Amino acid sequence: MDAVIRKTSRKEQELASKSIFHLVKAAAAISKRKAEGVKIKIQETGEFVTVPTKALDLLFYILNNMAEGRSISLVPSDSEISTQQAADMLNVSRPHIVKLLEEGTIPHKKVGSHRRILLEDIVEYDKRLKEEREASLKYLAEQAQNLGLGYE
Repeated sequence: MDAVIRKTSRKEQELASKSIFHLVKAAAAISKRKAEGVKIKIQETGEFVTVPTKALDLLFYILNNMAEGRSISLVPSDSEISTQQAADMLNVSRPHIVKLLEEGTIPHKKVGSHRRILLEDIVEYDKRLKEEREASLKYLAEQAQNLGLGYE
């Protein structure tokens, strides 16, 4: 998996901010039509390119993040990632990821001595973890309410 990760420059941030305004207006008109594709004109060449509507949604997401100064990476969902990349995504240590893999919490395969994890398995694990946290927080809030601990 090759990814070019580079901090978004101030000029790129400003350009992305200006672009979002126009993209939002166009997206509103497009969503009314419920078209599968969107025709985009390349100003410099005068060519028209038809892209899937979902690609326009992705473009909006990219521009929105750039406008906020965030760096992003795009990775195909069926990609395999290393334990270090998984750790970086989940903001945990690599040894913690290895422990989760060895426990069978996250599926993986070994290529030689290296562990490889499907990106979709990491995303699914992260989603499960967030749902468990949300349920725990809800339970704690209900218990606090029932015990009258001053939360209203």
